[in-house]
Amino acid sequence: MGESDTSQAELTLTREEAELLQLLGQGLPLDSVAQRLRTSQRTVRRRVKGICDRLGVNSSIQAVVWAAQRGLI
Repeated sequence: MGESDTSQAELTLTREEAELLQLLGQGLPLDSVAQRLRTSQRTVRRRVKGICDRLGVNSSIQAVVWAAQRGLI
């Protein structure tokens, strides 16, 4: 098993990350996601970027799909 296989198998989401991706997966715009999470759009963008970097995906859509395929959202 390669390093990326091991990393992928160990990846999971925090409750907050799952909630953020679930809201994005519902098609809510960034400003609505920020309002629901009671934070700024800048914070949401930063969190999404961090999630994408950790998961090795290039977009929030890919992160939502990744989480959905694993039953995390």
